[in-house]
Amino acid sequence: MELKDIASVSGKGGLFKIIKPGKTGVILESLDDAKTKLVVGGNQRMSLLSEISIYTTTKEGTESLETVLIAIKNKYGNELTVTPESDAAPLRAFLKSVLPTFDEERVYVSDMKKLVKWYLLLTKLAPEVFTPSAEAKKEA
Repeated sequence: MELKDIASVSGKGGLFKIIKPGKTGVILESLDDAKTKLVVGGNQRMSLLSEISIYTTTKEGTESLETVLIAIKNKYGNELTVTPESDAAPLRAFLKSVLPTFDEERVYVSDMKKLVKWYLLLTKLAPEVFTPSAEAKKEA
């Protein structure tokens, strides 16, 4: 599984694997053990993890989520120094340690909490996403 196969749905907790497009929307299945199925129509906001970026102060202006997740894996492995419930200061320090150029004005604490939550879910339920894709290797 790759990040292009995993989605986040606004208003729904957790992450979802894309099963297939349906007549009324996209059919998703939760990554957790419950394997709950869900149809996301045009009135719901769904984001593929492969299309998510984090704002930076670099010339490019963003860094892909995949690159950031791999940087976290390389630096911390499964021993994160923060949790999704951590306060703002430790979360900022954590993100600064893996992405020193992140834009502190445009990346909110809620985004950092979501990043940590997704990282923890992915390491447990889809560890294969931490193998860099061909695109990420080209960018590096």
